[in-house]
Formats: sequence, C-alpha cells, structure tokens
Amino acid sequence: MASASPCSPVSSLLLLAAAPPRAPARSRPWAEPAPLSTVEGGHRAIFFNRIGGVQQDTILAEGLHFRIPWFQYPIIYDIRARPRKISSPTGSKDLQMVNISLRVLSRPNAQELPSMYQRLGLDYEERVLPSIVNEVLKSVVAKFNASQLITQRAQVSLLIRRELTERAKDFSLILDDVAITELSFSREYTAAVEAKQVAQQEAQRAQFLVEKAKQEQRQKIVQAEGEAEAAKMISCHQPAHLGEALSKNPGYIKLRKIRAAQNISKTIATSQNRIYLTADNLVLNLQDESFTRSVWGFLDGSRPSPVRQTQGWGCARDPPSPQPQSQVSRASPAPTGETAIRQEALPS
Repeated sequence: MASASPCSPVSSLLLLAAAPPRAPARSRPWAEPAPLSTVEGGHRAIFFNRIGGVQQDTILAEGLHFRIPWFQYPIIYDIRARPRKISSPTGSKDLQMVNISLRVLSRPNAQELPSMYQRLGLDYEERVLPSIVNEVLKSVVAKFNASQLITQRAQVSLLIRRELTERAKDFSLILDDVAITELSFSREYTAAVEAKQVAQQEAQRAQFLVEKAKQEQRQKIVQAEGEAEAAKMISCHQPAHLGEALSKNPGYIKLRKIRAAQNISKTIATSQNRIYLTADNLVLNLQDESFTRSVWGFLDGSRPSPVRQTQGWGCARDPPSPQPQSQVSRASPAPTGETAIRQEALPS
C-alpha cells in the first residue's frame, strides 16, 4: 500500500486531527460559538450587538444567560467594592506642605453600567479616582491651618468624604468609605512644632517655680509674724500680762510642751549615756491633767508657777527682785526626778 504524500489532502486532515484544540480567544468574546454566557457572583454584564451597539436597557444579573453567537457578546463588570490608596501633597491655609494619603473604597453603580462603558470603559478607576481625589484634597486642605488638620482630623475627613462622594456621582461611582490613613508635614515644620512645645513647657516650669517661691515667701512671713506675736505675748518686759495671755491661748502651753519634748528626745538620742524614762518624763502626754491644773492654778494665783525660776531663766535686763526672809524660808525645795525634767523642759 502506497503511503500518502506529505502534501496530500489526507495528510493535512491527519495533522489537524492530531493537533491539540485551541483555547478560545478571551480578547474576542464574540468569537465564542457557545450561545450561553455565565455571570459570576458579585458581577454584572451588559450586551453589545453588532447592529445597535451597547444595549442600554439590558443589565445581566448573576447566573446563566442566552445570547446569539457572533452577533452578541457580554461585557462583564465587577461591582464589588475595592479599596484604593491615593497620596497627594498639598498646601494648607498657612502655606505649609502636607502629605495626605486617602483610602477610598469604591464600586460602580450597577444601574449605570451601559453609560459608564460608553464614557469610561472598563478601567474607570484609573481614569477617575486619581484626578478627583487630588482635586478634592487640595480644595479641602486649603481651608484649614496645619495645626487644625491634626486637632480637627475627624472634621477634615468628614468634609473630604462628603465632597468626594458628590464628585464621584458624576462618573457613576459609589464611594462606601473615605478615610485619612496618613498625615505628615515637612521636617522643618515638625522641628518648629517640637521646639515650640519645648519652649511652652519651659515657660510653664519657670512660672511654677516663681509661684512656688512666692508661696514659700508668704509662708515665711506668716511664720515670722506668728513667732513675733508669740514673743510679744510672753515677753519678759510684760510679766504682768503673762497670765492673761496664757488664759486666752491655752493651746500655746501644749505647743511649747511638744517642742520641749522634741528637744529632749533629740538630746537623749545623740547622748552616749543611757537614760530610761517613761512617756511622762518626756512630756509627751498631751492629756496630762496635773500639768494643766498646775498651769491654771498659777493663772488664778492659787498655786505657784509650774516653771522653776532659776538664775539662768528669765530676762537678762530684769533681774529677779530679792525675796523677803519669810518667803525664802517657805520656798519649796528644788524639784527632782520627773518633776525637774518636766519643769526644765518648759521654756520661759
């Protein structure tokens, strides 16, 4: 049997049968012979026919649809919201350069797909969003100062979203969300703001130090006035008025009693001798009724003074007057023990 020549019709048919099938051309959907078209979830489609062009009243929903092969072919749009980040440098009201980045969540209006295809095609995002975002950003940011862009960020974002949404409606776009993701200034402005904050903190600190010094000065003045008044009350030049002053201010005795106890405790703490004393010996008992009774007895003249009158106590310019012999003989003996410690602790 003679073999077929390479150029014979039989050989050509055998080669075509052995060759793998060709994939359909995606760039030419009208060349597909199948009369059915499928629209996936989250998509919409419109028909284009060779006689009337884009069918304005036909929008194909999800599912399977019939068409006339070669005469009609579908144009499919993804109507799900897609995020897009757009950055734009712009100037503020006080002529400061600001770099703002927006995240825009957009999707096409499914009811206006035929007109969108005729005006913008399938790459509508690249044609529309960068231009309108830059336009709106420059117009809104120019209304605020650089500091207001930070302190009023929510208001700025709301104003940008409102104007950008209205602007996108002219191109059959729906904006689900617009948010400011980044807001930065130039290095010079950032350094100036930091220096200003540091200067304000230093000024506040200096003001605090001045107020503190004034308060300390007032405290010293009040303390000096109080000490002067106390010295005047118990001045050795007016011994006759001592009882009247003590009767009007009984708390002064307790105050001096506390100070004397503090001095005694400091002396004992720094001394090398070991002395065993009770709380009464240290004059720490503020509720000591015997001491209070002795003080009030001295004031009304019924009891002698609870303070021991020694030569080292009293005023240097007013020496004590000599006592009669009768009074000397009746003078009480020198106190000893607990009474001596308590009396010596009391100042003149």
